[in-house]
Amino acid sequence: MSDQTPTINDTLLIGGDLAVRRLGFGAMRITGPGIWGEPLDRAEAVAVLRRCLALGINFIDTADSYGPDVSERLIGEALYPYPDDLVIATKGGLLRGGPNNWYSDGRPEHLRSTLEGSLKRLRLERIDLYQLHRIDAKVPLEEQLGVLRDMQTEGKIRHFGLSEVSVEEIKKAGEILPIATVQNLYNL
Repeated sequence: MSDQTPTINDTLLIGGDLAVRRLGFGAMRITGPGIWGEPLDRAEAVAVLRRCLALGINFIDTADSYGPDVSERLIGEALYPYPDDLVIATKGGLLRGGPNNWYSDGRPEHLRSTLEGSLKRLRLERIDLYQLHRIDAKVPLEEQLGVLRDMQTEGKIRHFGLSEVSVEEIKKAGEILPIATVQNLYNL
């Protein structure tokens, strides 16, 4: 990586006030096989996270379902105390029944519980960017987003985003609370 200081063209603004470099780190694969359990080489996972910061990455994306809980816990253990410019995004609302087994749970009590757990594992008082991992078709969207809006009002979420959604779902969600990001599947 270059020793040059990033310019405004090298950054994006999330929610109008969180400056992140164009290249971030997705922490899904620092867990075990099948995105389940502890990594096979914990020291290597920690080294990768620390190397990201050394290379100037200031955006890390994770989720409570990665491990489950393993990715968030590793980030907290490896990087806390965090640099002032580090933006951590996490997601909730997706549960695991085992390796490669995922399902939605958008019940308000579940979303509140998972967000509280994420705060503890990441050692944060507020999540910079909290994304609903999947919209749960069995729970009214207003209920799912309502509890997250409440937690934003409580100061536990700075900005809110969505993951794996349609244009129609984005529009509907935007009527309930401001949407700062949308994360849809795109692999290189």
